[in-house]
Amino acid sequence: MTPAVRVVGAGLAGCEAALLLAGAGVPVLLYEQKPLRFSPAHKKEGFAELVCSNSLKADRLDSASGLLKAEMRLLGSRLLDAAQTARVAAGGALAVDRDLFSETVTGMVENHPNITVRREEVASLDFEDALPVIVATGPLTEGALAEAIREKTGRDSLSFFDAAAPIVTAASIDRSKVFAASRYGRGSDDYLNCPFDKAGYEAFYAELVNAERAELHDADRVNVYEGCMPVEIMARRGADTLRYGPLRPVGLVDPATGHRPWANVQLRSEDRENSRYNLVGFQTNLKFGEQKRVFSMIPGLEQAEFVRYGVMHRNSFLNAPQVLGPDLSLKGQPGLYFAGQITGVEGYMESAACGLLAAHQVLRRLRGLPPLALPPETMCGALMAHVTAETADYQPMGSNMGLLPPLPERVKDKRLRYQKLAERALAAMEQALRSQGALPAR
Repeated sequence: MTPAVRVVGAGLAGCEAALLLAGAGVPVLLYEQKPLRFSPAHKKEGFAELVCSNSLKADRLDSASGLLKAEMRLLGSRLLDAAQTARVAAGGALAVDRDLFSETVTGMVENHPNITVRREEVASLDFEDALPVIVATGPLTEGALAEAIREKTGRDSLSFFDAAAPIVTAASIDRSKVFAASRYGRGSDDYLNCPFDKAGYEAFYAELVNAERAELHDADRVNVYEGCMPVEIMARRGADTLRYGPLRPVGLVDPATGHRPWANVQLRSEDRENSRYNLVGFQTNLKFGEQKRVFSMIPGLEQAEFVRYGVMHRNSFLNAPQVLGPDLSLKGQPGLYFAGQITGVEGYMESAACGLLAAHQVLRRLRGLPPLALPPETMCGALMAHVTAETADYQPMGSNMGLLPPLPERVKDKRLRYQKLAERALAAMEQALRSQGALPAR
């Protein structure tokens, strides 16, 4: 098979791009460096490996992440199909069994007749032919390829740090102290809840804010993305910050007391067998011993067995507004595209959506069509506007309703307002794709 497009990187963005192009009949050559080389955060050989969380966030249409998924389905997402195959209970969120998700995506890619996979490291972007290239190597791109990207962009990459939450075994959780429930009764008691009383929370908080953190390299350049804020850093903003954030008890009633907890830690299942649980919102950079000591103060986790401690690592992303055009191609080199978190979109689904959009742009280039233009009323259009709009202080951005233009009429109820924004976005997305001949066949 003679390839027509190169895709570098088999993360969520790269796999989504490869699958869309291949599904359109385009031969794809996909490069993946694993298992020859692993990034600091990746441990498995499979594609689309989820590192920081197994949650792909809300699936409700009246939420930013739910709207993004709905738009991705219109764009032809295959990874959402894989997510449904690997889905685990998580209330109103789309959470997956990480290993099954990766196995499913890997099978989709490796078994596709129009995709050839090369397990090798790419050290240069100067290929002998003029095939379009999509670089989707993620925010942990390093080594020779990172240097090649710097040479191509002519500018320094920006960086920020993000963190992953710890995971404990189900068998080590004291079930007499926790209760199963989802906030406001959404889902089928999909989360385990660890309820704090006032005294217990205050003791935990005092230890958390004074616990010892692991040393970071380039500490003077640390810029932590809000969505991946380490819990100990967030806690230092004030004693009630966690109670109004990841430990918010609203929508929950502790059956042992009949009252709402003072604060509440939620545990989300990591797999379909419910054998491991993730501490929701507990991204951290505490030393491992400190994590064991402090997090064991959480009710029900006194004897917790940690199968993974939280970690923090540096992520890099392009100054996209300076170097990328509206179609995600490098300015001055239209055949070289970038996709995923390396562009500055933040989040698993955002990364996959960016891969879809880059693939659509390449497909249109191959067909001699003008670039795909998405309305600003759509979440994908708004994200791409953020990525490519000139700004003096470019920062990573995930999907959020604040990116969308306001409705012409004022709607006080937030849930109803979001629903109307989502309905407008989907109508605009479908019309835009249909008018430009970009609705994929399913």
